[in-house]
Amino acid sequence: MNFIETVYASEPIKKAVEGAGHATEAAADGGVLASLGINGTLFIFQLINFIAVALILWFLILKPLTKKMAERQKMIDASIENSRKVETNLMMSERKFQERVDDAKVEANKITEKAQQEAVKLGDDMKVKAKEDIELLVEQARKNIKAERDESINEVREQAANLVVMATEKILSSKLDSTKDKKIIEEAVESMKI
Repeated sequence: MNFIETVYASEPIKKAVEGAGHATEAAADGGVLASLGINGTLFIFQLINFIAVALILWFLILKPLTKKMAERQKMIDASIENSRKVETNLMMSERKFQERVDDAKVEANKITEKAQQEAVKLGDDMKVKAKEDIELLVEQARKNIKAERDESINEVREQAANLVVMATEKILSSKLDSTKDKKIIEEAVESMKI
């Protein structure tokens, strides 16, 4: 059985050797390309087909595609630039808004402080005016009391003088003339003052 297997196994080797023999003959006939297993005319037609397909792809697909991609890239760059400008403007607006808020706070604090100062001044002025009014009322009350006291004293003196005169008349039982009457009254009033 070994012999049969060996015969059958040697058949593919024979075919390979025969194929190699044909290749060497073809290589000798076609030159270098033939030795590499390349058919020259077929290679040239394939090269022409490849160039034609490459040109068609370039002009119909790749060139418009690259143009569109460049336009897209410009649009994207412009959008990015615009978004940066918007972001910068937003930051500047926020900064200006914050400055205005800070200025408004400072102004409000100034107004509040001024209002407090005016309120303190107004309160002090009202205290001074009230004190002056009270002093004026006290002074007027003192004057009124003094005037009433003086009037009361004068009335008491007059009544006392009249009583003295009446008592004197009764004692003397006669009425004096008016000049003597006045003189006696004045003397009586003077004596009461002391």
